[in-house]
Amino acid sequence: MKIKKCLFPAAGYGTRFLPATKATPKEMLPILTKPLIQHGVEEAVEAGITTMAIVTGRGKRAIEDHFDISYELENQIKGGSKESLLTEIRSLISKCTFSYTRQIEMKGLGHAILTGETLIGNEPFAVVLADDLCNNGEEDGVLKQMIEIFNRYQCSVVAIEEVPKEETHKYGIIDGDLVYGRDDVYRVHNMIEKPDSKDAPTNMAIIGRYILTPDIFDILKNTKEGKGGEIQITDALMEQAKHDRVVAFKFKGKRFDCGSIDGFVEATNYFYNLKNSNE
Repeated sequence: MKIKKCLFPAAGYGTRFLPATKATPKEMLPILTKPLIQHGVEEAVEAGITTMAIVTGRGKRAIEDHFDISYELENQIKGGSKESLLTEIRSLISKCTFSYTRQIEMKGLGHAILTGETLIGNEPFAVVLADDLCNNGEEDGVLKQMIEIFNRYQCSVVAIEEVPKEETHKYGIIDGDLVYGRDDVYRVHNMIEKPDSKDAPTNMAIIGRYILTPDIFDILKNTKEGKGGEIQITDALMEQAKHDRVVAFKFKGKRFDCGSIDGFVEATNYFYNLKNSNE
């Protein structure tokens, strides 16, 4: 089945960026002049997806406004030198359909994905966490790479990268065996949410890109609260993994953790230098 929808969990508080995120959604923080969530939508469009499902929360209205026409602003700059600055966002608005639902309680990523069920329905779908910003230059983006893996294996796919052993407590960590004939795809048989380094089976960390099959919703409905009192997507994926229904893909490209100040600054510098080198 073709992946036609991409889910964006975007209800979190962004407390690591306070006070900037007190009234501004963290997904709207810009890398240069483009909000994080727009980067994610562009990655989805590049992968052939045009239906965007966004799980929001209180104080997130700016996301909806961003993916809408601003008649007053556009009329003000029409015919001027700044009109071209809206070309990219206008293109996204014309290509894509955006739908929204609210996550009333902040109970973890698994709960956020479950909240999006009404927007997704009974079909496989992509998930993008906007604060994981990925770039692969002129080559295929991470989501496009993952859809190719899904088309081959027809099961849930998680994107992974190797992280320093001492940082495993920040991520979901997988353990698995390489699929025969591949050096970048693992058949997952274990996943642990944010383990201490001494308890981590590997240093292969799940990042904010997923392709999920629709049975994940029923699994999440029966998933008990895990670490931190939250419903963890890793726990639900483990249920699928018990039936060999999850693969992990070591993607090509660079990923920035823009949920942290260090990663946000690193991404800003990277894209600034990239912009200057292309001019």
